[in-house]
Amino acid sequence: MNAAPAIPTERNVTIDVIRGVALLGILIMNVQSFSMPSAAYTNPTVWGDLSGANYLVWFFSSLLGDSKFMAMFSMLFGAGILLMSDRLESTGRPLVSVHYRRMAWLLFFGLLHAYAIWYGDILVSYALCGMLVFWLRKLPSIWLIPISIFLLTVASFFMLGAGVAISSLSPEEMAGMKEEMEVSFVGLSVEAMAYQSDWLTQLEHRIPTALFMQLTAFPWVLMWRVSGLMLLGMVLYRWGVLSGKCRTTIYGWLLGFGILVGIPLVWMGIEANWYVDWHWLKSKFFTSQFNYWGSIPMALGWMSLAVLFVRSGMLIKLQYALACVGRMALSNYLLQSIICTFIFYGHGLGYFGLFDRTDQILVVFFMSIAQLIWSPLWLKWFLYGPFEWFWRCLTYWKLQPLLRHPPVIPGS
Repeated sequence: MNAAPAIPTERNVTIDVIRGVALLGILIMNVQSFSMPSAAYTNPTVWGDLSGANYLVWFFSSLLGDSKFMAMFSMLFGAGILLMSDRLESTGRPLVSVHYRRMAWLLFFGLLHAYAIWYGDILVSYALCGMLVFWLRKLPSIWLIPISIFLLTVASFFMLGAGVAISSLSPEEMAGMKEEMEVSFVGLSVEAMAYQSDWLTQLEHRIPTALFMQLTAFPWVLMWRVSGLMLLGMVLYRWGVLSGKCRTTIYGWLLGFGILVGIPLVWMGIEANWYVDWHWLKSKFFTSQFNYWGSIPMALGWMSLAVLFVRSGMLIKLQYALACVGRMALSNYLLQSIICTFIFYGHGLGYFGLFDRTDQILVVFFMSIAQLIWSPLWLKWFLYGPFEWFWRCLTYWKLQPLLRHPPVIPGS
């Protein structure tokens, strides 16, 4: 039998709503990388005003957003691998070839995204990790949970180990390392000038930064963290947590876990960074551990909040819009990059380095409203988002239907 993608009627609305929340939430942090030098993402003191409203925007973005929505996406991606595998296996269709074609094309999109548009791409990590965790999908949950914790711990151990190793260097070596890793005003200004310039000039910064992400950050941190979260997502999908099938009390406990454990951990990390004055070594390798671990219970809390919102039956039109955003996650993710780089980079409006954090959050607000409007409108006439449709055609090596007949009217 020929493989075929899932039709829209087979989708789980709750999972789509969670994905929509994650997609809109991830822009809260990504907009900082779009609009300011890369060092400002991990050290807010190196660029721009950080007083008054700007500080509040940074603080709540870091507390509630940093790594939390990325963790949600990773878990959902793992659940998606399991969902697609179960569906294809139940009908006797080719699973391995379909999955690896799907991941290979996602890898291609990610590389194109990273080197041509924005260095902060996550699709490459998802594609490579998706190829790895695929072979663990049939393990029982009692095995997947400890494997997930182990993988998450490996990345944490590598970061701590690197910090300890650097701390033990001789004074001369330490001085050289500090000069290499500590950001300077000159370096920040060069980066700002690069992204305020034409597309070819931007490559001077984007290519080495993307290479660092894929050749250093990925094998030492991202591969372990993303894979661990994907396996956790598989378990949550099996247990019915992501699809909204658990008792309301379960989601209440998970929300409480995020509030009572996750938020205090992340908050302690923020205060610890201020205590060490954002020291280049301590903040990168040691105090970052608070957010590394605290972001996971907070991601579970955000998921639970989304499920409880769906169960409440409130704001049905907003739920539908969020589900549409989630169904078009790939298209919306790439469009966020295209639009933001047009706003901030020199081949567009050239506002790189000129927006305070209050201005950035306004960009997030208006882009979120636009995606909540355009996604339902698109899916009224089409079965899939534009990039999702193209990805499906390449995955199944066959032209897929796109137009709806007749169009769908929400609430009809």
